[in-house]
Amino acid sequence: MSDWKPVGVVAEGEAIDLLGVNPWSHNWKKKDDSGLRLPHPSYPQQLHALDIYEIEMGGRRICFAAGELSANVWGFYVPA
Repeated sequence: MSDWKPVGVVAEGEAIDLLGVNPWSHNWKKKDDSGLRLPHPSYPQQLHALDIYEIEMGGRRICFAAGELSANVWGFYVPA
């Protein structure tokens, strides 16, 4: 977990700030080296499969990990 820090857990489509960007407002590009397991921010004993994505916006790349933790509930993480 030391390589990633949790940003938050939100319902699908609910705004969340990832380094100044709401990911739901942009296209996500899944990275080829994607795929990791991280603990739920509130329940660290639960590990969840997440993918690594990038958003390109105005010459800026934002890297984050995200995954559906339960039905329509998403967890977001950024590199530590």
